[in-house]
Amino acid sequence: MRISVVTPSFNMARFLGETMASVLVNLQPGDQYLLIDGGSTDGSLDIIRRHEQRLTGWMSEPDRGYADALSKGFARATGDVLCWINAGDLLLPGALDAAREALQDPDAELIFGDDFYIDEDSRVISYSRGYVSDLRAVMLYGGWTPLQDACFWRRGLYDRVGGIDASLRYAADYDLFLRMALQSRPVYIPRAFSAFRRHRGQKSISGVAEYRREREQVRRRELRRAPGTHMGKALLCAWYQGAVRWRVYVSDRRWRRPDLAGRPLREFRCSGYWPPGAR
Repeated sequence: MRISVVTPSFNMARFLGETMASVLVNLQPGDQYLLIDGGSTDGSLDIIRRHEQRLTGWMSEPDRGYADALSKGFARATGDVLCWINAGDLLLPGALDAAREALQDPDAELIFGDDFYIDEDSRVISYSRGYVSDLRAVMLYGGWTPLQDACFWRRGLYDRVGGIDASLRYAADYDLFLRMALQSRPVYIPRAFSAFRRHRGQKSISGVAEYRREREQVRRRELRRAPGTHMGKALLCAWYQGAVRWRVYVSDRRWRRPDLAGRPLREFRCSGYWPPGAR
């Protein structure tokens, strides 16, 4: 089973080399790594060229945002399984092998797991548990988004739903994962696959309002298509949105693993870190 990893990047030279190294150490023969740069001017191309012999392919040209870059990357990918890791974020050692093993199950087309939040120095801020009992319902009715960097899916599912919507600038991850979840049986894997980096200027922080607006547009579109009465769907939305708020409350108090905070990420591999002490 061959895995294709895509990294979209734009002016992320500070973190790009670390991201690329975290992917390259995970690759097995036949796997692919594609780097899609948006026309960086900060030295990113020098970093890419230092690794280009180990890349399946790369390009650097202006684009319409990260979804457009991902669309280009996935169009060039030929692996059986797809995923993406944003410049700045990291895959943990063993992540691709763990995903490959989980996706041996013929019924598993989309898997999702856990990750770490890390700071600009690659030290752990907290642990983020991605578990929900019914991803489809929590996404559709509650507006929840799985941890993007800890998601892997089969190429056939991606093609079946029509791929990523390159016109979206903020909530393309929610849109893609929602459409794929509604067309499959998502499987939660209790492992930390990756690390999401918090850093100044990142779009997921500066564009919170725009993300929510796009996400709501996508959710309303799929709600209109979903079976059931308007009243029935409204009740489900109220229940699941309450469940998502409760999940955030529980997450902040039970799942963050404060005992791991401050440790360098290099100490961790793709493994289970919940409940505390699990390995």
